[in-house]
Amino acid sequence: MFGFKNKPPAAPPPAAAEAPQAGMFQRLRAKLNKGDSWLTYDLANLIPGGKIDEHVLDELEMRLITADVGVDTTERILAALRKKVARNELADLNALLEALREQLMEIVRPVAGQMVIDSKHIPFVVLVVGVNGAGKTTTIGKLARIIKAADMKVMLAAGDTFRAAAVEQLQVWGQRNDVPVVAQATGADPAAVAFDALQSAQARKFDVLIADTAGRLHTQSNLMDELKKVKRVIGRLDATAPHEVLLVLDASQGQNALQQAKLFNEAMGVTGVVLTKLDGTAKGGIVFAIASELKLPIRYLGVGESVEDFVGFDAAAFVDALLKRD
Repeated sequence: MFGFKNKPPAAPPPAAAEAPQAGMFQRLRAKLNKGDSWLTYDLANLIPGGKIDEHVLDELEMRLITADVGVDTTERILAALRKKVARNELADLNALLEALREQLMEIVRPVAGQMVIDSKHIPFVVLVVGVNGAGKTTTIGKLARIIKAADMKVMLAAGDTFRAAAVEQLQVWGQRNDVPVVAQATGADPAAVAFDALQSAQARKFDVLIADTAGRLHTQSNLMDELKKVKRVIGRLDATAPHEVLLVLDASQGQNALQQAKLFNEAMGVTGVVLTKLDGTAKGGIVFAIASELKLPIRYLGVGESVEDFVGFDAAAFVDALLKRD
C-alpha cells in the first residue's frame, strides 16, 4: 500500500506477500464495473468471420470515449491498434484483446507508484486535497488505519473547518483508529490548524501527519489560494513539507475529475492521486486519461465503503480486472 525509505519493514513470508496482491485483484474483479467488461463485452459478435476490421475498432473507440478515457488518450490507443491491423498482426479476438491490454498497460504502468514514507522526515506530512464529496475524509481515515497497522504513529489535522460536520467526521475516524486529531472551532483558519498540528506532531515525534483541507471548488481561485497558504505555512515549520500532496478524485465525475486534477496540480503540485467510487457508475476510464495526459502517480483506488475496499494501485491488476481477464 505504501513504501518505506531508510526504514524498510521486515519482509513477510512469500505466502503473506502474495496474498494482498491476489486479494486486490479479486476485489477489483468483483467491484469494478459489476458484470461483463464494458470494454470487451460482445466484441466477438462484431467480428465477421473472426476478422478484425475498422468497424470493430470504431466500436472500441466509442466505448473508450464514453467511459471517460478522453479523446486524446483514445486516439493514442486506437492509433497503435490500427497499425497492427494494417500489418495483419491481429488475426482474431484474442490477439486484439492482448494488443489492447498492451496499450492500456503502456499508459498506466509508468504511473503505478506507491507512496514512499521517508523516515528522514519526522513527521512525514501528507496534505490531502480535493473538492467536496470526493471522499477526502474517508480516504484519510482509511489511510491512517493502514499506516498505523505498519507500527507507525499517525496524527490527523482537521483542516476542513468550513464544511458542516467535517471536523466531527474526522474525529470519528480518529476514535476508530485510536489516533489523535488536532482540531479547532468551525470557521477557524485552516492554515492555523495545519500549523498547530505540525508543531504538535514534531514535538511528540509522530511518524506521519495527515492533514485534511477544505473541499474547495477548483474553479474558485481565491479558495485555491487558501490551499496554497496552508502549504506555505506548513513549509515555515519544515521547509521540505508537505512531503506528499494527495489529490482525491471522484471517479464517477469523469472528465470533470480530469479538469480538477489539472487545476489542483497547477496550484499545489500534486504528487499522488486517489480515485474513489470506482464501484459505482464509474467505468474507470478516467484512470487512463489522468495517466496519459497528466502523468500523475496513482496511489490508491476506492472500490467500496470498507477499509478493505481501499487498495493500492497496481497497473496489471487494474487492467486485467477491467478487461475481466485472469
